[in-house]
Amino acid sequence: MPSNKIIGLVLLLAGIAIAFWGYQMSGSVGSQLGSALSGSPTDAVMYRYAGGGVLAAVGALLVFRK
Repeated sequence: MPSNKIIGLVLLLAGIAIAFWGYQMSGSVGSQLGSALSGSPTDAVMYRYAGGGVLAAVGALLVFRK
């Protein structure tokens, strides 16, 4: 397996894990309270969603590219 595929797989899994971490954070009491007051998710949750999505996309591109 070429090293680009291994790096891509690691990035893909890390991105999924970070996005899941953001999902878990969105269910916390502090995040729900902040969301109820402001009407939008907290910045920390959004950073993890965005970062996880970018890492997963780059990882998928590296893994599935020919």
